[in-house]
Amino acid sequence: MLRGTAGAVTAALVAAGFVLGPHVANLHNGLIAASFTTVGLYVVARRPGNREGRLFVAVGVAHAVMFAGREYGLHPGPLPGATWLGWLGIWPLPLVLVLVGVAVMCFPTGRLPSRGWAPVVAVLLCLGLILSVVSALWPVEYARTGLVAAHPLTLPGRAAAEAFYRVARPVSYLLFQLTWVACVVARVRRARGDEGRQMRWFLYAATVSAAVMVIGLAGWGSPLPGTLTAPVLAVAAGAAILRYRLYDIDPVLNRSLVVGAMAALVAAGYALVVAGAGRLVDGYGTWLSVLATGIVAVAFEPVRARVQRLADRLVYGRRATPYEALARLSAHLTAPAGGLLDGICATVADAVGARTVTLWTGPADELRAASVWPATEEPPSGARTLAELAAVPVRHDGRFRGAITVLKPPGETLSAAESRLVGDLAAQAGLVLELRATAQRLVAAGDAARRRLERDLHDGAQQRLVTVAMELGAVVRLAAGTGPPEVADRADEVRRQLLEAIAELRETARGLHPAVLTQDGLTPAIGFLADRSALPVRLTVSVPRRLPPEVESTAYFVVSEGLTNAAKHSGSATVAVRVALDGPGLSVEVSDEGCGGAEFRPGSGLEGLADRLAILDARLTVDSGPAGTRLRTVIPCG
Repeated sequence: MLRGTAGAVTAALVAAGFVLGPHVANLHNGLIAASFTTVGLYVVARRPGNREGRLFVAVGVAHAVMFAGREYGLHPGPLPGATWLGWLGIWPLPLVLVLVGVAVMCFPTGRLPSRGWAPVVAVLLCLGLILSVVSALWPVEYARTGLVAAHPLTLPGRAAAEAFYRVARPVSYLLFQLTWVACVVARVRRARGDEGRQMRWFLYAATVSAAVMVIGLAGWGSPLPGTLTAPVLAVAAGAAILRYRLYDIDPVLNRSLVVGAMAALVAAGYALVVAGAGRLVDGYGTWLSVLATGIVAVAFEPVRARVQRLADRLVYGRRATPYEALARLSAHLTAPAGGLLDGICATVADAVGARTVTLWTGPADELRAASVWPATEEPPSGARTLAELAAVPVRHDGRFRGAITVLKPPGETLSAAESRLVGDLAAQAGLVLELRATAQRLVAAGDAARRRLERDLHDGAQQRLVTVAMELGAVVRLAAGTGPPEVADRADEVRRQLLEAIAELRETARGLHPAVLTQDGLTPAIGFLADRSALPVRLTVSVPRRLPPEVESTAYFVVSEGLTNAAKHSGSATVAVRVALDGPGLSVEVSDEGCGGAEFRPGSGLEGLADRLAILDARLTVDSGPAGTRLRTVIPCG
């Protein structure tokens, strides 16, 4: 309702202003009103919680009131009521400028960079209020705006008010602008990720507007061309707030810097040769123009190349050299377990300035996305064939292991050198994928061997020992009835030790691989661990289907290790276990309220778990402190 009212009011006021005028000197107010209100309403509709959109709407409505009021007061006649309506279009200007400044300072989130800026805004508001009150009581702005209608108030002290306003207005407006710039600089310096790109969108539009204003002042002695570019600023800011194609700003910035710098250099060089040399020889002969053209033509390409490198450095940052890219990939390989595939994508992206890098694994006719950079991107779903992808194949020892796709920003393609670098990195990635596949096969083979050993112990040696124990029981009973008591006691002791050995063997077999996990699945196996735990367990399990054997066994061992550590070291009264199938991954969490102190140590059970999880592209996180310990992982199940 409020959005509709603001839009209708702004549309009516702007339309009325254009019908009554518009006057060129006041045209920018109408353009700002229309553009900022439209963009602000669209942002609020798409992002209801975004405060910056509301600030844009407020800026637009305020300018609409000023635009309509001034056009009414400027209309010849004057029109009925022009004294008060024209006055309404004049005196709010300082407060409206403060509102504009707040919108700039709060961009793009609608909040100030920090609480320390709140007193600064309060000072600006006080200055704007003082100037607006003076402008409301005395016609200190009327001579500059040229209203046909007179000021509605006639108060004494006009001369003093005008003298005060002549000094306070430029000082306050300069303070406003310096404060805005300082706040934007502070935000840009700490901005990261999408917020940094949002600021670049905004600053780019502001720079273009300022450049047009400077050209207008230099060419026509008027800032009007710059003020008429206000809609560009609003649209760019709205696109940045909505994060629409943020990455596209980089090539725009790059090309703008190159074209602008070359245009300035060419113009300066030509003017220097023609005008400077012309003054020395007292003339502007044709030969000077030819000389200037020749100098510019000879110097153009070397200068352009240097300017291009500088623009690349400013826009894209310092990209890695091929040696640095390979060194960084090696660092990823030697880093703690987990994230190897993400490291490959990040290395490729860093080396060639890519917008998106995707690593695909599997056979050539059924490739699936295993990792993507940046991490905020959603990996492509479903299977692809190598023929469908413009991809660099990943091979090792001649065997196909996957593919890498590289998406550059719009308007850019991989150079020959970058293509060779991606190919070299793909060769290294092939080794990583080969090692990963080998490790997965080893884990699967180890689990299969444990299952076979557990089955052989249960069905073979364990059953035979139980049979021997039963036979020995019969010998004990026979000796007790017919033989010496010493023989019966000795035979009974041997039978007891044999039963203890059978119990230990049974526990060993369960530790190798529990039969209940193979036969019944993860949920009964986790329940079995909870029943045997030395601490009471708060158990939450939600796994509605069977998972791959390596996923189930790994989750089982994570819970087993967590319960064992909690019982031995935590001193907690209870332990909580949560195992749930959340989307494409199995989430496993074991937490207690004990004394903490758990950490990765060489040869420890936690290190073994981390290594095993890394093979499945999972990572073990350990949060351990005075409030307790939490082990957590998410195992991909695709």
